[in-house]
Amino acid sequence: MAKKSAREENMKQLYDTTKKLAGKYSKPERPVKDKEGRPITEIQEQRDRLVEYFEQLLNYSAVENP
Repeated sequence: MAKKSAREENMKQLYDTTKKLAGKYSKPERPVKDKEGRPITEIQEQRDRLVEYFEQLLNYSAVENP
């Protein structure tokens, strides 16, 4: 069916067929890493690290301009 669609230049049907044949695609997950750069595998440890990261990111000291 894909070859027929390509031959007939039916791009919509070709796209739909290709999409159906390829199946669902999702990006691979990027692991959360600890401060030393090692991946964290446990969900609760990942959550704790993200909380720590954003607390550090958002609670910075304001630097005064001289």
